[in-house]
Amino acid sequence: MTNLDARGAATGTGDRSRPRAMLPALCATQITSWGIVYYAFPVLNPAITADTGWSTGVTTAAFSAALLISAFAGIRVGRIIDHRGPRTVMTTGSVLGVASLLVMAAAPNLPVFFAGWLLAGLAMAATFYQPAFAALTRWWAPDHVRALTIVTLAGGLASTVFAPLTAALADHMSWRMTYTVLAVILAAVTIPAHVFALKAPWPAAPPPSPHTNDSAAAVSRSRPFWMLAASLTLSAFAVSAAVVALVPLLIERGYSTSQAAWALGLGGAGQTLGRTLYATLAARTGVTVRTAALIALGGVTTAALALAPGPYSLLVVLSIAAGMVRGNITLLQATAITDRWGTAHYGRLSGLLAAPTTTASALAPFAGAALAASLGGYPHLFIALACVAAAACLTALSGRFVSL
Repeated sequence: MTNLDARGAATGTGDRSRPRAMLPALCATQITSWGIVYYAFPVLNPAITADTGWSTGVTTAAFSAALLISAFAGIRVGRIIDHRGPRTVMTTGSVLGVASLLVMAAAPNLPVFFAGWLLAGLAMAATFYQPAFAALTRWWAPDHVRALTIVTLAGGLASTVFAPLTAALADHMSWRMTYTVLAVILAAVTIPAHVFALKAPWPAAPPPSPHTNDSAAAVSRSRPFWMLAASLTLSAFAVSAAVVALVPLLIERGYSTSQAAWALGLGGAGQTLGRTLYATLAARTGVTVRTAALIALGGVTTAALALAPGPYSLLVVLSIAAGMVRGNITLLQATAITDRWGTAHYGRLSGLLAAPTTTASALAPFAGAALAASLGGYPHLFIALACVAAAACLTALSGRFVSL
């Protein structure tokens, strides 16, 4: 047993303190929360704009605002979980998520629609990967990478399950009723799961990693931390814009909304497949090489989607490949703090790291829609996003991150 393992056992982060129902519960809630609060929007947005007359740019701006709220709220959420655990935070987030969908479904005008998305932003901060990762990292240390991988393997199915389901519902009912049905599903799955599966006592924080004596404040001000944040932020912008723009890209090329939704959903299956490879990749590469390589591959798949007009089967394969890269990048972000600075301040540092990346993800859908219009279409947007990924790769290589 290493020193870190021994400390983990001493502080109660071993097997005995782990809530047994937590891992399957978080798998279910991540699939459902991501699938409904995030992935339903790009499928429903064409119906929303057609029914209301609101522009795509405006509705996408509401979605971006939610992600922006999530970015800033996530810092506070991380600190709360570090000290008090995830149960109250994640349960409250589930309730807010349900409320946000019902507000959007009933919205008679844009201000109310925006208000629904602002509530959704708080829900995202309290229920998406960051709080789940903080919980797993504390409860499962030192075996947290395995737990993170399992949950993200499940989370990768969110679009696979809910993009086609959302499209099927929208084929038979209005977008408002579709959001109402999805709100019922979200409530039924996530609220009881967070209430009953996260009841175990919250373990005390482990001592700082033996690799560093730096405080959280010192780490957050260091050059490696901010170069890491810069590369992941640029990558997050490119990835998020490409995900939301995939459906309109395929529609612009003459494919149906259902075909576009299936391509998006199968990309989610690619995320799950890709995550099965991360442990092998992590064992054979250092943090700098791994970061740069995954970001570069993201740029390559984005460029390929821009350059390949068809056939549909090829675009689906490219979507799956892009999903495989996204799946690995999610685990890269989840382990970025522990790979470099240990687990002692994971909630706070991951919240700080997630703030700029989530902000970029928030701005990406709106910026992507605006750029697509100004650049002359979605294929040109995807070329621009590939260039952003290339810049992120160069930033990662120039950061000279500490290899642990």
